[in-house]
This record gives sequence, structure tokens and C-alpha cells, in this order.
Amino acid sequence: MKILLIGEYSNVHWSLSEGLRKLGHVVTVVSDGDCWKNYQCDISIKRQGYSFFASLRYLLKVYLNLPKFRGYDVVQIINPIFFELKAGRMYFIYNYLRKHNKKVFLGAFGMDYYWVHTCRTTSTFKYSDFNFGDQLREDECALVEVKDWIGTEKEKLNKYIANDCDGIVAGLYEYYACYKPAYPEKTTFIPYPINIDNIKPSKLVFHAGDKVRFFIGIQKVRNVYKGTDVMLKALTRIAEKYPDKCEVVKCESVPYEEYKKLLDSSHVLLDQLYSYTPAMNGLLAMAKGLVLVGGGEPENYEVLNEQKLKPIVNVSPNEEDVYCKLESLVLNPEKIQQLRDESRLYIERHHDYLKVAQQYVDFWNK
Repeated sequence: MKILLIGEYSNVHWSLSEGLRKLGHVVTVVSDGDCWKNYQCDISIKRQGYSFFASLRYLLKVYLNLPKFRGYDVVQIINPIFFELKAGRMYFIYNYLRKHNKKVFLGAFGMDYYWVHTCRTTSTFKYSDFNFGDQLREDECALVEVKDWIGTEKEKLNKYIANDCDGIVAGLYEYYACYKPAYPEKTTFIPYPINIDNIKPSKLVFHAGDKVRFFIGIQKVRNVYKGTDVMLKALTRIAEKYPDKCEVVKCESVPYEEYKKLLDSSHVLLDQLYSYTPAMNGLLAMAKGLVLVGGGEPENYEVLNEQKLKPIVNVSPNEEDVYCKLESLVLNPEKIQQLRDESRLYIERHHDYLKVAQQYVDFWNK
């Protein structure tokens, strides 16, 4: 097949393209590299700013590339906003793709109307980016997304594309739970792909008596939203209480290649406090043999039909639970190497990029 993947979140589309190419398909990835993360792509369409003239140049670049986006068997867009344009401008581009290609699919991989709406108006999730039980989150980042997606042109665009497209692929349990009730016949769950041929387990072996090296990524504008602030407080307390047993590696907004190197020097990753499931950063760490402290709720294993292999250290969204789980790792270091080995096996079993790519092909063909 000839396949066009538009947009990028945390290397999902590029990893998928690697698997599809190995299976013999012709693939083109169009993206901005997911901003500063600078992931690979075949056609780069980046915004250079938000002034009037920068916006005009970006719009022209998108339009001038449109003829290259014709004649594909499958087009998959990463999100309803698959270019950095206002929602009102996206209709023409989406309809152009629909007209000049055989099939178009929507990716449910991140922030969109259905995610915000489900979290805020149903009891689907006991906690999320937008709720703690019945209590809605009112921090600035959450409210910005609500204002952006609810009762807006983005909501209309999301509904339009979801109704019109040939199918919807959700990469996490959470997004699947949001779309499946509205579009039961056209929504499927397919795990995120990890290129296990390129991403090898870290050579760093954990021995009894070694300090546990905890890794945490910092994004200043999203610390509160993703719960990094809570995890960092718990981790800081642990490091102060057990300075001879652990150390902390902090990383802030670095490109993907540098990020991978920092992971190689660590044993445990803290990521995504309010998630039910590991996203791409967590999966990358697990592929490298790190222990993941983050989202590993029962629903995560159920959607994968995994009964036995459960290596994720699942935490509740509060500082004390994070602290207790970290302390348990520090005081029981014999568990760490076993969890590291199980983490890699988990990725090979469920996120192997070739297996995932074949699942995509089967769904697209169906």
C-alpha cells in the first residue's frame, strides 16, 4: 500500500512508518518533528513563528505541499488539528485529502474534544487530566484546553472528521474509551509502536548495593497538568531521606536523541501521574529496560489482554502514594532488575513495531 501519515506525537507516526516499510509498504511521514523534540519525518512543515507574516508563510507552505498528498491508499492524521492552523482552515485541507485519496483515518492519540468532553462530563475515569473523581480540575493548563476544545470551532471540526472518516485508531486505553461509545463500528485500539530493533535495552545492569537512579522529565509549562510537580516532590523527599541509596536525574525539554542517552544512565522513570496507561515516553523507557513508575491501571492490561506480565509500578495521583512506591523500590532493590527485564519483555510482546504495523494494515483494509 501507499500510505501517508500526517502529524507527529512523541514519535508515533515515524515508528509506525518504520514498521510499515519493513512490511513492504510505501510510506510518507509529514510533520514538524513534534516541535523541539525534532523527530524524523520525510516532509518537514514547521511553523517559524506566529506573527502575521510567519503565519502566512506557514499557510502557503501547507497549501503548496498539498499536491504531494494525493493518490494514497491510506491517509492517517494524528489529530483533528493535524497542521498548526486554526480549525476553520482545516476543513478545506481535510476535504482535499478525502477527495484525492482512497481512505482517511483519524488518530486518537492526544488532546481533542472527545478526550476533554469525556473526562469532564462522565464517570469513565476515576482520575485524568481533567478530573479527580467528581471534582473537575481547575488548574490553568486544564482550563486552557477546555476553552480550546469545548463549544468551539475545534469541537465542530473534531466531530466533522470523526463522523466523516473511514475509521478511528486509538493508541491508549483512555482515548479508546472516549471514542468507542460514540463510534463503536469505526473505532479500534492499536498499541503504540516501538522499534525494538533500534531501541536496545540499556547496558546498565543493576547490582545489589547500587544506587537507584531515578529519571524524571521536566516540562515547565505542563508540570502541574501532567503531575510532574507531585512526582518531583515525592522523589525529592526520597532522595533526601536515602541519599546513600538513590540519586535523581532531571531532564528539561531536550531533543529526542539526547533524551534517549539520558535514559540509558537510569534505572527508573517517573512519568504521567494522571494516566491509566504508559504513553510513548514511558514505553521507550520500558524498551530500554527501565522500571516505569506511572500509569498501569487494570484497564491498561485488560485492553491488551495481558493476564500475567504487569511490570509497571502503578501510582495513585497523590504525593504520598508516589512516595511509598518509590520507597519500596529503594528498600527492595532486588525487585528492580526483575522489573527491568519484565519491562522489556512487555514491550516486545505488545508494542513490537512490526506487530503493531500489521494491526494497522489489517484495520485499514477492513
